[in-house]
Amino acid sequence: MRSSLQILLLEDDSGDAELVQELLEAEGFVCEITRVQTRAEFVTALEHDEIDLILADYKLPSFDGVAALKLASSTRSHVPFIFVSGTIGEELAIEALKMGATDYVLKTGLSKLAPSVRRAMREAEGRAERKKAEEALRRSEVYLVEAQRLSHTGSFGWNVLSGEVYWSDETYRIFEYETMTKPTIQVALDRCHQDDRMRLKQVLERAAMEKSDFNVEHRLMMPDGSVKHIRTVARPSTDEDPRSWVYVGAVIDVTERKRAEREHERLRQLEAELAHMNRLTTMGELTASIAHEINQPLAAIVTQSEAALEFLDRDDPDLDEARDSLLSITEDGMRAGEVIRGLRALAGKSGPQLTGLDIDDVIKQVLALTRSELMRHDVVLRTDLGAADQPVIGDRVQLQQVLLNLIMNGVEAMSGVAGRTRELTVLSTVEAGAVLVSIKDTGTGLDPSVAERVFQPFFTTKSDGLGMGLSICRSIGRNPRRALVAVAARVTWS
Repeated sequence: MRSSLQILLLEDDSGDAELVQELLEAEGFVCEITRVQTRAEFVTALEHDEIDLILADYKLPSFDGVAALKLASSTRSHVPFIFVSGTIGEELAIEALKMGATDYVLKTGLSKLAPSVRRAMREAEGRAERKKAEEALRRSEVYLVEAQRLSHTGSFGWNVLSGEVYWSDETYRIFEYETMTKPTIQVALDRCHQDDRMRLKQVLERAAMEKSDFNVEHRLMMPDGSVKHIRTVARPSTDEDPRSWVYVGAVIDVTERKRAEREHERLRQLEAELAHMNRLTTMGELTASIAHEINQPLAAIVTQSEAALEFLDRDDPDLDEARDSLLSITEDGMRAGEVIRGLRALAGKSGPQLTGLDIDDVIKQVLALTRSELMRHDVVLRTDLGAADQPVIGDRVQLQQVLLNLIMNGVEAMSGVAGRTRELTVLSTVEAGAVLVSIKDTGTGLDPSVAERVFQPFFTTKSDGLGMGLSICRSIGRNPRRALVAVAARVTWS
């Protein structure tokens, strides 16, 4: 910021120039005066000098103040221009003011110069501030329009008493009306989808009566037959005349969000279908083992039934032995029932059911289904379950699916291994308040070059694999709506 007032003085009399400077300095102005006498000097000063104020004599030998005013108005219109002359008359002075001069002071009354300069500078500062504010406002409006366009958010105003409605440009674009269309509540209702129109009308009528905020989501039926989803939010303005009733609000186009939500739901359903298919595929691989798990208790039931009948058919019925046989029948029946219930749950297509679980109990149920499969492949099972005291929230079926996939992967990894013990270790531990389940096998391990890809969909190292098992395990473990428990597959490298 300059510390002194930069003045361009058009004056051919050096004595008058000195007098002007003395008068201004006597009134407290710190000023630097550049004096010019010709048109060329005046134009050069206008082009190159920093100027806060122009003082000009009305008439000079080779130049005149009116011509100077016209030049200044075209290039420095914001700079105050004051005539200081001894020849200007009342009529000429008025004409000069009409042409854009800020003021005029007669040389015979130079005592008025300082007040005139002070007033002119104050007005110039005011104009500069207004211009700055107007530029800021225009810039803000440009930013607002662009922000509304980018976010698909329009604004509106609604005077309930007069019915007058204001729409921003983006609101017009959302409703797809020409800007020459006068916006009204009825115009908005006409564009509303017929199935939502009555509900929107009721919301607006209630707002008009209760003077309360409103937030409503509804559809628009566009001229081309397409449908838009919008959210309208508004509240009564507190800045308006209290006697008026004005709402200010926003209209947000949420069509893309709705489309994304539908797509997300479709993908979620597809993922659920793939998970269900994976369970059925895995169960198909376990058919022989599952049949054995069911046949075993059924065979025991038959044997115990025959024994009970024999104990009862004796001349002296052995009731204690018969009772023991019946208890064994009950236990075997419950065992078979548990296997069948587990199979039905795994084969079902119900959505996630989050409940409190004992993860060790979930592991035991899966191991019961795979026990025969482990024996068939000569796999030694080792367990160390230490999470019974730490309940978790999760979906039992999906956690069983994860465990079943990991266990079967471990069994398959060891099926072609010769000359070493086939050992599967299942661990559950509590770490920092979370449960960690680990499945470890003694297979040949994974090639480090593909280890990072094992969780990718459709990637498999098996000749007949789908490549979905571990991908589904990862998606279940990462989704808090499905299983709030950490599941990890730990591989022993050869």
